[in-house]
Amino acid sequence: MPDDTPKPPPLPEELPILPLLNTVVFPLTLQPLAVNRPVSIESVNRALAAERMLLFVMQEGEEADPQPEHLKRVGTVGVVRQMAKGPTATHIIVEGLARARLESATRTGQVLRARISPLPETIESTLEVEAYQRRLQDLIERAVSQTSGFSQELRGIVMSIGDPLRLCYLLASLLDLKPADKQRLLELDSLIVKLQAIAEALNREVELLEIKGKIESDAEKEMSQAQRQYFLRQQLKAIQDELGESDGGETKELRHRLDDAKLPDHVASVAHRELDRLDRMTPASPEYQMIRTYLDWILDIPWNVTTEDRLDPIEARRVLDEDHYDLDKVKERIVEYLAVLKLKGDMKGPILCFVGPPGVGKTSLGQSIARAMNRKFVRMSLGGVRDEAEIRGHRRTYIGALPGRIVQALEQASAVNPVFMLDEIDKVAVGFQGDPAAALLEVLDPAQNHSFRDHYLEVNLDLSRVLFITTANQLGPVHPALLDRMEIITLAGYTEEEKSHIARMYLIPRQLREHGLPPGAVAFTDAALAHIISEYTREAGVRNLERQIGTIARKVAARVATAQTPPPTSEPAARVDDRDLPEYLGVPRFHREVEFRTSRPGVATGVAWTETGGDVLFVEASLIPGGHSNIVLTGQLGNVMQESARAAVSHIRAAAGELHIPPAFLETHDLHVHVPAGAIPKDGPSAGVTMATAILSAIRKEPVQQDVAMTGEITLSGLVLPVGGIREKALAARRHRIKTFILPAGNTPDLTELPPEVRQDMQFVPVSTLEEVLKVALPQEVMK
Repeated sequence: MPDDTPKPPPLPEELPILPLLNTVVFPLTLQPLAVNRPVSIESVNRALAAERMLLFVMQEGEEADPQPEHLKRVGTVGVVRQMAKGPTATHIIVEGLARARLESATRTGQVLRARISPLPETIESTLEVEAYQRRLQDLIERAVSQTSGFSQELRGIVMSIGDPLRLCYLLASLLDLKPADKQRLLELDSLIVKLQAIAEALNREVELLEIKGKIESDAEKEMSQAQRQYFLRQQLKAIQDELGESDGGETKELRHRLDDAKLPDHVASVAHRELDRLDRMTPASPEYQMIRTYLDWILDIPWNVTTEDRLDPIEARRVLDEDHYDLDKVKERIVEYLAVLKLKGDMKGPILCFVGPPGVGKTSLGQSIARAMNRKFVRMSLGGVRDEAEIRGHRRTYIGALPGRIVQALEQASAVNPVFMLDEIDKVAVGFQGDPAAALLEVLDPAQNHSFRDHYLEVNLDLSRVLFITTANQLGPVHPALLDRMEIITLAGYTEEEKSHIARMYLIPRQLREHGLPPGAVAFTDAALAHIISEYTREAGVRNLERQIGTIARKVAARVATAQTPPPTSEPAARVDDRDLPEYLGVPRFHREVEFRTSRPGVATGVAWTETGGDVLFVEASLIPGGHSNIVLTGQLGNVMQESARAAVSHIRAAAGELHIPPAFLETHDLHVHVPAGAIPKDGPSAGVTMATAILSAIRKEPVQQDVAMTGEITLSGLVLPVGGIREKALAARRHRIKTFILPAGNTPDLTELPPEVRQDMQFVPVSTLEEVLKVALPQEVMK
């Protein structure tokens, strides 16, 4: 018998150990392994750095961190042939070379090493060995002959192997043996005993395959019987139709509904085709209910049902003014749309995007627009949506498939031209199921959405008559391609006067109604409303203001409900003055802190844009003696904000003479710049002039003017560049009683968007250089 077994290379005395969990690597075979434990990864790395050889030993138990005492005494020396690193594990392909005995094992940190001795195996060329080899080949022939048996490729490999030991190990690696049986086979020294064990296991596997084939044959016979019953039922149905004893059942009802629905031609042809398929099916078929559900959706969607628009711009403006105070830009845009629709008769719906902080009325404005146009209103929240199928639906091949939420909302509206609000479009998330923002590109494109295609329906749906309105708190996270398809309308925060009007016109009546109080049951004085707005809320919108009014209404309702005698209906149940607010709302939550914080040198007042509107921030700077020109920046500042601070320091050092400060002010000092509220991350270039002013105030030891706030990006040459969010920042400064607002000269056109009362109460100083800022913020030096 020829011996085609290659002689194994000489084995080293010491090798790294790769402990195996419930598996065995056999000599003369290739085997893939997944390595993810630290001790295993370290062994692979050490093997790759040397001769790529390892000792593969199965461990006892399932410890995640095996020790030397957990290892079996017999293993296989192998070599790593290939390696690929995956996201969760390292995948290797190893080739077993020869058996080896584990004489001793040591563990140092994450490294397992072994001293080994070879366990050579002798191949006996006897008649008994040849007989076992032919027995194994016959069993492989029987396994291949089965329908679900082994592949023909395996048969060719087995027939070409002349070495019985290689054949034994190959079949042992392919058969479904228990790990303990595989380890026992590896430890056996007799080739005859190994061949006998493999023959028994292979014989059992062949018997299982034959039994499985018999079961599959019986199942096919049962399928044939089911088909015969189906044909008989169809014949019985035809006989009943000839005798007039069948009314068609569900399919007849569906056919009447399809005829009355007046569907578009391309939809009607698909619906009739599916109905014909349904008519040929038995109700017991699994696909019967799927087609029935599909036809129900086809019939429930309002393909041609529209509501009549109220094309009166004057009446629409009256309704919008009745529901919302201010917001003139939005109201003018809706009136323009209605005017064009009235003149032209047909117009694609615009895609509006309302951007603004929470509580300014974005969602409720969509409801008012629907009421003004006499349209149905549907809303879909996109917050946290991370599956594309939420927009486009699932394929009908999936069990429990449904159309997307766009189609479901149209079915809910029962009209093809509703006002459709997509709320929180900036909160759309990307998941492994696809990008919902990409699926919205077709929905929110007036040039494409006339033929929107849902995966469930698989027919074109016209969305061009839908008025889509999206809302967002900020535009940064929104997909750029989506922004290009939408008309952006910014809703900034309200002034204190506007909040007072909104409270009297909308919030107070609504809260009284929700708490069971008659209109006028609670009378708020102007001073009380002003104190609630300034001392108990600090926001761009009015959501917290309504909560505070609701708290007062709730306490008044409790007082009325527990009173022995009800108050007279001609007088309010309670009059709320500013002196009464601590009784209802507790101590004020916000205080004026500008004067306190800026009363010492090194503190400047800046303004910042946030998702909830504008806010005031204080920049503090301090020179620390005994330093070595170090600059320390704290307060969770982003990269852009840190670069602005360094640019401000560089300009101050370069222009020290013009700024009347010692040129070497940093040689013996460290500079520390801190922006309080350190738990809140901050970034952006607009605090550059504020940082420069704070640093100069600390150097000169002169306080900054208390009623001055500023914004603007600073350059190395001392220029002040324009920034965004001027309206929000100006409103925030006014809430903090700032009287002088320094802004870049490039932002002067933005002042036209400010309410008149803001422009009257505050002085706006446009500047182009840092020196102009200092003339307003640090006038003491100018006077000197």
